[in-house]
Amino acid sequence: MKFTIYAQRVFSFKFAESVEFYKDTIGLPVKFEGMDMGWVEFDLGGASLAIERQDPESEESQSYVGRYVGISIQVKDIDVVYKELLERGVEFLGPPAKQPWGGLLAHFKDPDENVITLLGSG
Repeated sequence: MKFTIYAQRVFSFKFAESVEFYKDTIGLPVKFEGMDMGWVEFDLGGASLAIERQDPESEESQSYVGRYVGISIQVKDIDVVYKELLERGVEFLGPPAKQPWGGLLAHFKDPDENVITLLGSG
């Protein structure tokens, strides 16, 4: 049996704003666009990053949105990407930081306050 990750889901109350953020501000290529369905996928060269609309009135959804989501997006040169995204207005929790295992991490927030990680080699 073989398993692969299809998509990493990011839940959103501000769906259209989040889709625009990942597409235009971050610069991720769209793989599938289902705005009417509340589902848009971005191509990360393997598994997709999927933005999924949530109902802000749903109690269950409250725990899905505005949190550290545990998704790391690997980039070739984290310092260059960090500076470029800062110039585009992306809010980071701090600059890229060297990790004990040798890599570099920088965390940014999307319009729903979800925290995504950029991963670079150190």
